[in-house]
Amino acid sequence: MVAGNGLFYPIFGFASLVLFIYMSFGDMRLGFEEGPEVSFVGRNGTQFVLDGKPFYINGWNSYWLMVQSVDDYSRPRVREMLKAGAKMGLTVCRTWAFNDGDYNALQTSPGVFNEQAFKALDYVIAEARRHGVRLLLSLVNNLHAYGGKTQYVEWAWQEGVGLSSSNDSFFYDPSIRSYFKNYVKTILTRKNTITGIEYRNDPIILGWELINEPRCMTDPSGDTLQDWIEEMSAFVKLIDKNHLVTVGLEGFYGPNDPKRLTVNPEDWASRLGSDFIRNSKTENVDFTSVHIYPDHWICLRIL
Repeated sequence: MVAGNGLFYPIFGFASLVLFIYMSFGDMRLGFEEGPEVSFVGRNGTQFVLDGKPFYINGWNSYWLMVQSVDDYSRPRVREMLKAGAKMGLTVCRTWAFNDGDYNALQTSPGVFNEQAFKALDYVIAEARRHGVRLLLSLVNNLHAYGGKTQYVEWAWQEGVGLSSSNDSFFYDPSIRSYFKNYVKTILTRKNTITGIEYRNDPIILGWELINEPRCMTDPSGDTLQDWIEEMSAFVKLIDKNHLVTVGLEGFYGPNDPKRLTVNPEDWASRLGSDFIRNSKTENVDFTSVHIYPDHWICLRIL
């Protein structure tokens, strides 16, 4: 009788159209392969552990994975890079989880996000899971590239709430700290559109790096940066109790450490507002890293 009154075919046709659109564009998870069960990497004293056994990191840095995943033509590079890393037996890849106010920005202004760029980060995480490669995700840059702390300071200055136009106000300006906390919360609670897993609950993420190579040169005592590290590491742990946290340091010893004259490349390295030992001893920092550029530092020494 439904067919008889002429309603069946229009309803069937409309339902078919909706199903086609959904299958084509609506739920990317339909093409995602779950793969084997993944556990969180933890820490036992000075040892990384996975499922109760030692976990050893050998990996690489490809900061560009997210930005290369935004456009269809460059996205295959990301899959091939992760595939190649896995084939070589590498276990961890460090990459950016930020792009502030730049081309294909993830965060276009404070608290405003580009969903296309966010889906690109979703893709990076999903591909890492597919290939069994853990990710160390960095949350902001001390340098200008991809926005960095300079962009946060400019946003605050443009909105008339910034205390100073100095890049280092990123570390002490309450408004900028609020901007960054909002960013961190958005990243950690993001639900991946491909895997359906919130980032804070995804074990393919090894951990969070607070900032790439922090320096606060306006306060060589290191107190300003130390306060920022303590606050932001605690904030991350408040939202995400699953993942490890690191700072992202270059490894310089601070002005009060006797090693500053014997281990640092030169005395200038102790006046940058960072202190490897003090910063790393922060309660909510789980492990340390050192970003070493010996060729560059040796050149500085010669000059």
